[in-house]
Amino acid sequence: MGSIDADKKLQVLLVGSGGIGTMVAYALEKGSKAEVAAVLRSNFEAVFDNGFTIHSVDHGEIKDWQPTSILDSIPSVDKESWRAPYDYVIVTTKNVPDIPPSIPDLIAPAVTPGHTAIVLIQNGLNIERPFLSAFPTNPILSGITFTGAIESPPGTINHHNHDRSFIGVFNNPIASPNQKSRAIAAARRLVDAYSACGPNVDCTYEPDVPYSRWRKLLYNASYNGVAAILGMDTSRMRFTEHIIDELIRPLMREIRATAKAVAGVELKEELIESMITADGYDKFFKPSMLQDVEKGRFIEFENLVGEPFREAERVGVETPTLKVVYGLLKGLQFKARERHLKEVVVPRSGEGLRYGGHGKS
Repeated sequence: MGSIDADKKLQVLLVGSGGIGTMVAYALEKGSKAEVAAVLRSNFEAVFDNGFTIHSVDHGEIKDWQPTSILDSIPSVDKESWRAPYDYVIVTTKNVPDIPPSIPDLIAPAVTPGHTAIVLIQNGLNIERPFLSAFPTNPILSGITFTGAIESPPGTINHHNHDRSFIGVFNNPIASPNQKSRAIAAARRLVDAYSACGPNVDCTYEPDVPYSRWRKLLYNASYNGVAAILGMDTSRMRFTEHIIDELIRPLMREIRATAKAVAGVELKEELIESMITADGYDKFFKPSMLQDVEKGRFIEFENLVGEPFREAERVGVETPTLKVVYGLLKGLQFKARERHLKEVVVPRSGEGLRYGGHGKS
């Protein structure tokens, strides 16, 4: 990352200003150490007209708020020569690598080689790989957040869980020592700007990114996937008991075994029990993948379930529950693709398919 004048505000491009993204933008702007340009999609008109309305557990009631600027598309720093280079591009969109276009392709016009740090505040395993390939001279940073925030309706953010975030550096095996030190400096500077928001926000530097990502997968590869398949909130799952005993706990144990075999990450057994009861029993919480299914959206299952399953297969760890959940989620995504991508249809003749052709009477 190129040098940044410590007296100047960080220039941040935020891609994905829904619930989580908007709270990130608000914290950075409130701390007065950054200026945020937020790329909005479906909510652009609502925010352009009336700003954001935020009901926040950390910041209170906020009306008619906007970051420094709002945009309706990804800007190009080359074509729009008046734009200063972005110090950070923060991505908080859903992670659906199986649905084009890819995020690296989308953000490429806004990235200055050797300068812009790319921050992935997204869930899942191996999400950094396409970015390391596309931007070999840029720091690629990991963002893990336990914030709970939902946008509904457009322009209204309901922020209900305290902001607890962790910023670290994804391992780049081909990076030079100088590149690695610059990436750490970029992560720490972002933590500083985020933390300047005030005591209600807890943002810390994470030195062990693999641990933090595998730890969060305990929840996301189990509760998220099962909730989407069954259409159940976490309180009802716990009430049934058998869903916990026969699906959730086995999934978490498979993730734990895979983490140790693949990355040498030790996730303690007691962590599983604390994850099972992480959501308040009286909250009837719907994990994000279930919310996406209910809204007819694509689901971000590949990096939450598919990648852990593939990593387990690669090293020979048996994950029978994960395999079934992955297969079911692929079916849900196929249905979503048929709804949204009109070219995905079942061919009538079945030619060229393993299970196509005509059946025998």
